[in-house]
Amino acid sequence: MGANMARRLKDTGHTVSAVYDVKHEVAQGLATELGCGAPSTLAETAASADLVITVVTDDAAMRGIFAKEGDTLLTNATGKVFMNCATVSPAVHQEISAACEAAGASALEACMASSITQARNGTLYLMVGGDAETFARVEPILKDLSASLRHVGGVGQAAKVKALVNMVMNINTAGLAEGLGLGAALGLDLQMLKEVFSQTGANSRVLETDGDDMIAREHDCFFSASHAAKDSGIANALAAEAGVDVPLSRATEAQYRRLIDLDLGELDKSGIAEITFPGRSA
Repeated sequence: MGANMARRLKDTGHTVSAVYDVKHEVAQGLATELGCGAPSTLAETAASADLVITVVTDDAAMRGIFAKEGDTLLTNATGKVFMNCATVSPAVHQEISAACEAAGASALEACMASSITQARNGTLYLMVGGDAETFARVEPILKDLSASLRHVGGVGQAAKVKALVNMVMNINTAGLAEGLGLGAALGLDLQMLKEVFSQTGANSRVLETDGDDMIAREHDCFFSASHAAKDSGIANALAAEAGVDVPLSRATEAQYRRLIDLDLGELDKSGIAEITFPGRSA
């Protein structure tokens, strides 16, 4: 996602001064393509730009790049804006925002409800959390990355919305996998079943994006099963804090964690069909 966002920004005339990845050779390859630097440290990366966009895997990774000591983006943070796009817990977004403010910087969360193709084409759907002044500073860049853009409130609010988006998406994906899997067990024509689903209350965006992949067992990764488990877990933790029971979401998280236990966590989320279709190895 980060690489394709960098490509998009380059295409739209922005100066991409540096790219960083924990796998330095990956960053070097992208830097060669974009004609920019590939610093070997987070501190050098932060020093190279006015706006730093981060896309990492989870809460631990976010805390790691904004650590209080060692190699950290906070070393050269004064005056910078950090736009954090990863799906992590609202509490971590708030924690990082406070750390940035203490270092003389500003932070926004720009949560993405789209995938790799949209990142490359600048058609992301972005939910942004943070103060209005910082949002206004970077809004032109956000518009170049997105087809739709929504400022939903202060820091932490966008992460809550994104958690619910992915909670419902993951439930829909698990439900579709069970419906198609049961259809296969009943000997139904699955393309016919898909068409009927599309014209009835069984329709969903997931049917369009994942249905054929489930049937054909093509699980090239656009959004991994392990990320689905992580994101459902974030939503379920929020539900527990709010005192709301979410049995469907908890069951969905359990299904995705089962995929991880089967060493299938790096399949696309459509890979959940591997545990619902009859006769499949999982």
